[in-house]
Amino acid sequence: MRVIFLVLMFCAAFASASATEPQPLSLMPMPASVHMKAGQFMLDSSFTVGIGGPSDPRLQRTVERFLDDVRRQTAMPPLDMKVADAAQAKLVIHSEHGSKAVQELGEDESYSLEITPAGATLNAVTPLGVMRGLQTFLQLVKTTSDGFAVPAVTIQDKPRFPWRGLMIDVGRHFIPLDVLKRNLDGMAAVKLNVFHWHLSENQGFRIESKKFPKLQEMGSDGLYYTQDEVRELIAYAWDRGIRVVPEFDMPGHSTAWFVGYPELASGPGPYQIERKWGVFDPAMDPTEERTYKFLDGFIGEMAKLFPDQYFHIGGDEVNGKEWNANPKIQAFMRAHGLKTNQDLQAYFNTRVQKIVSKHGKTMVGWDEILRPDLPKDIVVQSWRGQDSLAAAAKLGYRGILSFGYYVDLMWPASRHYEVDPISGAAANLTTDEMKLILGGEACMWSEYVSPENIDSRIWPRTAAIAERLWSPQSVTDVNSMYQRLQEVSRWLDWLGLTHNSAYNPMLRRIAGSDDISALRTFADVVEPVKDYNREELATVEATSLSPLNRVIDAARPESSTAREFADLVNSIVAGKATAEEKRQARAMLTLWRDNQNNLQPLEAQSFLLKEIVPLSQDLSTVSATGLQALDYIDRGERAPEPWAAQQFALLEQAQKPKAQLLLVVVPSVQKLVEASSGLKAPTPQK
Repeated sequence: MRVIFLVLMFCAAFASASATEPQPLSLMPMPASVHMKAGQFMLDSSFTVGIGGPSDPRLQRTVERFLDDVRRQTAMPPLDMKVADAAQAKLVIHSEHGSKAVQELGEDESYSLEITPAGATLNAVTPLGVMRGLQTFLQLVKTTSDGFAVPAVTIQDKPRFPWRGLMIDVGRHFIPLDVLKRNLDGMAAVKLNVFHWHLSENQGFRIESKKFPKLQEMGSDGLYYTQDEVRELIAYAWDRGIRVVPEFDMPGHSTAWFVGYPELASGPGPYQIERKWGVFDPAMDPTEERTYKFLDGFIGEMAKLFPDQYFHIGGDEVNGKEWNANPKIQAFMRAHGLKTNQDLQAYFNTRVQKIVSKHGKTMVGWDEILRPDLPKDIVVQSWRGQDSLAAAAKLGYRGILSFGYYVDLMWPASRHYEVDPISGAAANLTTDEMKLILGGEACMWSEYVSPENIDSRIWPRTAAIAERLWSPQSVTDVNSMYQRLQEVSRWLDWLGLTHNSAYNPMLRRIAGSDDISALRTFADVVEPVKDYNREELATVEATSLSPLNRVIDAARPESSTAREFADLVNSIVAGKATAEEKRQARAMLTLWRDNQNNLQPLEAQSFLLKEIVPLSQDLSTVSATGLQALDYIDRGERAPEPWAAQQFALLEQAQKPKAQLLLVVVPSVQKLVEASSGLKAPTPQK
């Protein structure tokens, strides 16, 4: 009988033969069904894997990479750890079918994994299922008192949604191929299966066109992917069970097209690559036949390069200013009964959809493209919410959700985790309409990322989004998610992702010193401002040429230290804290109170630290407040009302962003002041 495993962090995990302490499973995404059994399977250098079913070179490479991962995780010498005859193997894999030449939407990714003390079997319908099951096996490998081991367990698993993606924008900031590859490895590890490659923007056109070479020659600053590199990445992704969907934004977000081909534009030009951020006026001319002739040639070239069935045309944020200012376009609109710019864009989308279809592809676009006169086979990607997703489904269109999954907004993992494609208006759809919602995509827009910090903006939070898209809808325990996310983050380190490893080198550059203990203490409790507040709070306008070398660029989107402190404070104010928890909270506050003195020598020698001095001083002051509140609580005394009022005012000021950073321990200290005084902090003045 299948058992839905909803509380895996709190259930007893495997016990070793020598009665070691049970360990919790740290699987992410959480499988659909997990049944724990007694015992464990020991891993040693004689570990072998046997492959059954049809001969498949892709599956053979998958198993060889899996063995490399096992060796890396355990640091065991290769010796006999190899692919062997299935009859003798410790792990036997069977796939009913071989790989398709081009991976398709909706291919079966289910698998069953049976692990006993004697060995393991992994069965799947397709090699994709084998890939997903092997990633689960890798997450199960633990260090025990007896050696490396995998718990005895039975897992039946399948994804909730067939489209589980990550979009990376390489237009605003170019991201080299090796960085994309390691992120593909991270995607495969958490069972994401679509890499949405945003290849053109106002700030750069990032792919080689042999038909129209001025696109990359004049529109990229020399930073683009050759077609051979594109093929290399597609093959790399295919080997990991990931589809590659290209996006070329049109008719807006298209300035870089016009640098080499100004005749495509609706305005007179001249055009140059944009360096600033935002929504710009230039847009393609939808009234000129030469526009469609050009796009026919370009889309035809790209359709041959990208084997996936789906082709993304963007279609978002067209402000229409160039169209309004062009008398010829206005005359065209009157002649064709097009009353609004939305009507004109719908005309453009209809023409482009026919071109995309002519070249054997299915069109995808952001939710601005949604019009009931488009063919029902298009896919609508919603960045505006479940309402537009539901509206598309009611009209019979398939959709994918990105609203709530913009990882560039620096939201905590919990906020992304709470967003579900089948929620809000989408929850009221009929069963058949719900089937039109294909899944979702995390989005990494690249205004403020570089090859150095992009991993820290994607991981580990995207693993929580991956779980939302793979696991049953009932899997919602946030505490469990965070406990598992912490381990998954460390596991992703083995793949070469730099979300953890790049942190200290960036801080060393900022400090101009190898001694970064004080700077790290500070950086561990701040976060970048959220949403689009970085632009609003900037004292100097950022551009694509601005160096990303400040504390905001190194600070993590979500502070695990602040979350740990918040958990301690919650225990304290609930009257449930142990003596050790109280000691830990006091130690953290003491460290932060004294940190400004330790940071001062670095602040004097590094220009990059001058902007954080006020916030560092706030940390010291806020922490002193927290210690005073703890003293009142420990003595069982009620803090005086005037003192509390003074601290609330201080904390309100400390919560305001400085250097585009947030001091994220302030809310927890406020809870301590409230608990010590019996008063509630006043609502902050806007």
